[in-house]
Amino acid sequence: METVFWESPFVLDPPPAAVERHGDVDLHVPTGDGRHPAVVVVHGVPGPPDAPDARDWPLYRGYGALLAEAGVLAAIPRLTVASPDDMYAVAARVADAAAQLRADPRVDPDRLGLWFFSGAGLLLGDWLRDPPAWLRGVAATYPLLAPLPGWPPVDPRFRPIDALDPPADAVVDAARGEGATRPAEGAARPAEGAARPALVLTRAGRERPEVAPTIEAFTAVARRRGIPLHVVDVPNGQHGFDALDHTEESRAAVRTARDTLLTLLTTP
Repeated sequence: METVFWESPFVLDPPPAAVERHGDVDLHVPTGDGRHPAVVVVHGVPGPPDAPDARDWPLYRGYGALLAEAGVLAAIPRLTVASPDDMYAVAARVADAAAQLRADPRVDPDRLGLWFFSGAGLLLGDWLRDPPAWLRGVAATYPLLAPLPGWPPVDPRFRPIDALDPPADAVVDAARGEGATRPAEGAARPAEGAARPALVLTRAGRERPEVAPTIEAFTAVARRRGIPLHVVDVPNGQHGFDALDHTEESRAAVRTARDTLLTLLTTP
């Protein structure tokens, strides 16, 4: 019988970390005293309707342990998306998880990162558009970076490419309180090379055909805008390679992404 994705083992075998469940957020806690850098792990959304809580998947428990092994306190919030309107609540949940980490006495509040997976890549826009000073780096692994054809209308807030390179006549309509954009007279583009967190982007060579173009378009815009971009390629990997392709190539890619993000968190 074929193993379903959410039961597939993680490609690495880091030592298990202590896990604390605080409501809808799991904390994977490293050993050692003092304040640690921290990462919010944003699991893929929407998940299969019959899948269990993603916090219990071997894949995400593996990432939590992998980060804790490196001295990083990882938070994994439970996220549920059934329709495009749920993205607002999910975005708020990610922000709440970051605030929870920053308030934890075991965390250095000025050294946080975010790590997005699969469909959660649509949430990147908020953090690229107006990044807080404490956000040291962002990682995205086989992310969806633009809504797919045929989807219901998606708020421009959830179009990460627009966050990097918005139309010249677009501004944030603060009155709506949703971060959506609409045409306005005289709006300016962000300055070339404006301060944004560095990105660690992991690309699967055998990516799904509907996802791959969004990654390529995003990568082209990020490079054109001069945004720091660290690309980790997995030429023979498929979407979900970190659970599906148990190869040395996959293992090396996961380690490289983790270590690159860790460098961004710890560089003075």
